[in-house]
Amino acid sequence: MEQPRITVDIIIEVEGGIVLIKRKNPPHGWAIPGGFVDCGESLETAAAREAGEETCLKVQDLRQFHTYSEPGRDPRGHTISTVFTAKADGTPEASDDAADIGVFTENNLPDDIAFDHRKILKDYFDHSATRH
Repeated sequence: MEQPRITVDIIIEVEGGIVLIKRKNPPHGWAIPGGFVDCGESLETAAAREAGEETCLKVQDLRQFHTYSEPGRDPRGHTISTVFTAKADGTPEASDDAADIGVFTENNLPDDIAFDHRKILKDYFDHSATRH
């Protein structure tokens, strides 16, 4: 029996906005940095690893935000993603599975956002507005 795969996504807050990567592999589009959790790895360790691999940033203040589990959220198959927020200093650089990288705000998000990441970002910005 096929099981859902476990993933993590990391909303990285940097000076001026949040980091999104342009995916090198299908499904194409802009996405929150993240990826699959390796066997023997905690969600937190996977989130920090994926952030470093895709953005060349070392994240701090890693906090669990929300888990997304809708079966159709990833066209490659059923994935369950725990989304984290984190802070980072420095300039992000596209690496690993990232073809490009950018820093965006709620008001200048790209049109072509992969997966259910537009919903995740809406939830994040809505939550951030209630915190301030």
